[in-house]
Amino acid sequence: LLPAEAEALVQALQGIELRDIGGQGWLRQHEYVEKLNMHGILSASAGQEQLLTELLVSHAKIPVLIGELISVEIWKHKVFPVLCRLEDFKPRSTFPIYVVLHHESSIINLLETVFFYKEICESAEDSILDLIDYCHRKLTLLAARNTKAQAAVPVLPQELQKQAETMEFEISLKALSVLRFITDQVKSLPLSALTRMLNTHNLPCLLVELVEHCPWSCWEAGKLKKFENGMWHMVPPEDQVKMTKLDGQVWLALLNLLLSPECQCKYRFDGFNKSQLLKLRAFLTDVLIDQLPNLVEMQRFLSYLAVTEPAPPKKDLILEQVPVIWDHILKKNSGKWEAIAKHQVKHAFSPTEEELKLQARRWAQTYSLDMMEALAPDKPRCRVCGVEAAKRCSRCRNEWYCTRACQVQHWQKHKPACNLIA
Repeated sequence: LLPAEAEALVQALQGIELRDIGGQGWLRQHEYVEKLNMHGILSASAGQEQLLTELLVSHAKIPVLIGELISVEIWKHKVFPVLCRLEDFKPRSTFPIYVVLHHESSIINLLETVFFYKEICESAEDSILDLIDYCHRKLTLLAARNTKAQAAVPVLPQELQKQAETMEFEISLKALSVLRFITDQVKSLPLSALTRMLNTHNLPCLLVELVEHCPWSCWEAGKLKKFENGMWHMVPPEDQVKMTKLDGQVWLALLNLLLSPECQCKYRFDGFNKSQLLKLRAFLTDVLIDQLPNLVEMQRFLSYLAVTEPAPPKKDLILEQVPVIWDHILKKNSGKWEAIAKHQVKHAFSPTEEELKLQARRWAQTYSLDMMEALAPDKPRCRVCGVEAAKRCSRCRNEWYCTRACQVQHWQKHKPACNLIA
């Protein structure tokens, strides 16, 4: 984007009512977020993301994005289950639903790109408490992943349900990165934000759970797989002890929350918390410390913690802030979930064929092929056999194939999407 285009898109971001999710105005805002998200990723890869950061700060749009994030989360858990129970909910296409689910992913991705900067964290102001709560909810889902406790959006067609579950997992990983960037700024956070992270949500113990269960790695048929760069990879034996970026985010967040003087003064090192934190000693191997030398300080701290009883935190009388966005949306819409669902069936989730085509054209412009190829970390793969591909469908230019034979084999499945896009 040109600087003027980026500024126009940032200025256009605004809070949208819960009942308008999925409507035309909301879809336009989703396009703005998508364009800014892609612009942010490309700028970050070129080391030039300062412009976007400055625009979001100067126009005070970080609280707006956090508000959008919370709105979609509440919609998923309050409105959508009611929507699915309505007799007249027979969507012509799952496309509008997928867009709403994807919106949350786009916003958290944009926040992950820009929250590296201290100015962004400070510009969030009081809404940082809502973002901390949001990240806590996502990390709790992530920690419960191995117990199958988490659920994506219920009552969806099987293919969309799979996509929703994958998206929920990736959103949780992005929330982990955002939380780590927030912990980098403990010195400039409001007092209430620290109290919320350390005592209300007990994030250090939640992070210990993530170290223990490591939901982004798993064993399959005797081989180790790890999730990196948006996909699962088979890990060769020589790389199995190598720390991933996600492992690094957890350890850096723990370093920030346990070793900074501000946090040590506020955290309760009681019997339970102490026993949980001491579990980390088993993971602090020489190989791990070689990859992240700062963990030597963590090792020393845990050794000291094992033989001492830290002083309890001072019980100062303070007025504590509470998150406002979540409570405001719930209070404003409480008891109206069915009315909102009926409104959205009529105005958002039963599009005509013409409306679908129009929206498909708008999305084709948003996701230009040149832009998508620039964003892709790897070379395209054949849709059928998965090997590296050099040919694509000449009609819609959206699917890749290694040979003509694979394209012919996939045509019956690809034909409906190809017709719509073309």
